[in-house]
Amino acid sequence: MRELRVAESAGFCFGVRRSVEMAEELLRDGGCACLGMLIHNEEVIRRLQEQGMRTVEEPSEVHAGERVLIRAHGVAPEVLEALKAQGAEIRDATCPKVQYIHRIVEAASREGRFVIIIGTRNHPEVEAIHARCSPSAVLENAEETEAWLAQHPELVEKPVTVVVQTTQTKKNFEDCTEIIKKRCTNAKFSDTICFATFTRQEEAARLAEQCDAMVVIGGRHSANSQHLAEICRQSCENVQFIELPDELDLSIFKHSPVVGLTAGASTPEWIIKEVVNKMSDEIRVEEVQEEAPVAEAVETVAEAAAEAVAEAVEAAPEVAAPAEEKELSFDEMLEETLKTIYNGEKVSGTVVSITGTEVSVDLGAKYSGFIPTSEFTDAGVKVEDAVKVGDVIEALVVRVNDVEGTAMLSKRRLDATKAWTEIEEAVDSNAILEGTVTEENKGGVVVNVNGIRVFVPASQTDLPREAELAQLVKQKVRLRITEVNRGRKRVVGSIRRVAQAERRERVEKLWNEMEVGKRYHGIVKSLTSYGAFVDIGGVDGMVHVSELSWGRIHQPSEVVSVGDEIDVYVINFDREKRKISLGYKDPEGNPWTQFTSRYAVGDTAEVRIVKLMSFGAFAEVLPGVDGLIHISQIADHRIEKPDDVLRVGDVVNAKITAVDEEKHKISLSIRAILNEAKRPAAEEALAEEDGETEGGEEALVYEVSADGEATGNAEAFTE
Repeated sequence: MRELRVAESAGFCFGVRRSVEMAEELLRDGGCACLGMLIHNEEVIRRLQEQGMRTVEEPSEVHAGERVLIRAHGVAPEVLEALKAQGAEIRDATCPKVQYIHRIVEAASREGRFVIIIGTRNHPEVEAIHARCSPSAVLENAEETEAWLAQHPELVEKPVTVVVQTTQTKKNFEDCTEIIKKRCTNAKFSDTICFATFTRQEEAARLAEQCDAMVVIGGRHSANSQHLAEICRQSCENVQFIELPDELDLSIFKHSPVVGLTAGASTPEWIIKEVVNKMSDEIRVEEVQEEAPVAEAVETVAEAAAEAVAEAVEAAPEVAAPAEEKELSFDEMLEETLKTIYNGEKVSGTVVSITGTEVSVDLGAKYSGFIPTSEFTDAGVKVEDAVKVGDVIEALVVRVNDVEGTAMLSKRRLDATKAWTEIEEAVDSNAILEGTVTEENKGGVVVNVNGIRVFVPASQTDLPREAELAQLVKQKVRLRITEVNRGRKRVVGSIRRVAQAERRERVEKLWNEMEVGKRYHGIVKSLTSYGAFVDIGGVDGMVHVSELSWGRIHQPSEVVSVGDEIDVYVINFDREKRKISLGYKDPEGNPWTQFTSRYAVGDTAEVRIVKLMSFGAFAEVLPGVDGLIHISQIADHRIEKPDDVLRVGDVVNAKITAVDEEKHKISLSIRAILNEAKRPAAEEALAEEDGETEGGEEALVYEVSADGEATGNAEAFTE
């Protein structure tokens, strides 16, 4: 394997991310229950359960007053009534795209239309849709559709509405609708496949065609993940469908030069990252991100889809199937060009020219549209950087001049309308928005979010109480919307909620990835007499005073100060007690290692006296390494106490007489040096005595100890 290609659209979709974030928000304020499996990913469910969420299967299992989260798939109306009867506090996390289907089938039932649902029969999303319409039927595939319609010929002329499960494949929906079109003459079709799901499937299909093997990550019970695997197998024989990184079998990629990777809508980012890291570490490949422009479009549309569907349903509960493309007649083309537009109408056109004051737009009608260039340059951007000839632009009609055949348009007003929709949707979805702080206001700051002024109270800015709010001006911030009143144009937001959530996420990630020896770059937060507390990314660890320096220090302030940025490493940690012991001194600078590599027993070293005791003196051999000179080894004669001869700070020569490697203890002797200085004179005197013993006289030879002192043992030596 030489290359790994990762699908950009892999992982959580908007609806799943929204439901998980709602669960986490509830769990931060206490426990909650979820009716059924929140999403089809057992690992995510396990983590949420560890935080206090319990999963119940029936409303009867819910306690009175308990907060209950409705999962993204939605539930039947009778289930909601049963929960209310139990006294539950309901929090609805049903995906807005699924709610869109609910409105379509409810409207169809009111009109007496028969509803056909294309989807997996026992899937919770399909069950919730099916419960909202009658008469109705659930059909899973083309074969079942054809057989069922053959048994129900009465539907040939009856009004029929067709919807599809959000996670179905495009091909299955098209195959089924093709059969229904042939049998039912009065059918309306709503393509309700989630755009993010469709894009993910398209991307997976392209990857499978380009790669020798594919990895699909997703829950075992996840319909969209199973469909991804099916799509990949249509173009690629070597496909692994896994739920966790441990299930990955790297051996099957031995003969696969290019491997692709995608993931279902219920797969969290951290699982995808672990799989990618495992493949990269084991096989040493470079990750190649696939189709960035497509991914950016997917993210934008997926986030905006929830806001658009509500208005779309109110305006048209059912979306008719697109008519087959056909060539327009001359009369039809003429009528299209003569259509009238009205003030307040949303139009779309192509930019045909740009001047210093106006952007000219071809609307495909009898009117020429113009947008002031100031609408593109308010933020200091050059007009040519904001829009180009050939771009397709949506705008709002401000004023129509039928005489001149012109229409004044405003892109800014349309953007503001969309922004308000996004702001209102953000309250329900708890989405995170981005904006720029434009001014400091009384009691808070004002943030510009896509042209909407959002007031953030000082208490929600995430700054300390005494901090200056002015420091936020011109800063980009992330916030959640807490209150919206469109009539009064009042919007209130909170930067603090996002910051707190991100801190909690960083802290949890740090604890999950922590290991002994791992290094961190931190900031010194406070000092005590026994050590320094260091912030290593939202978590404080302590560097004991003994771990600050190899040398002798009395206070941590001798080495570090509050606010210093330092590199530290983990010595040990207790996850349950949330305690971390950090080291700061470099292990490679260990003075004992330097001492053993430089000195050996019998060597002479220049040492400095650092402390006097009744039994001897401590001397510094190297910074951080001390040795003991026993009182008997300080002088070559008997002394009463060490300070009779030595003073703190004296620098003297001493012989290393013993080293305890295990206890890191060193014995030193000044006396041995003094005795060695006397030895030449003693040897000369001995030589003279040897001359006098000629003629067979005996001489006594004394044994001399390592410190130069005669032991008193002697033996006769005769020439």
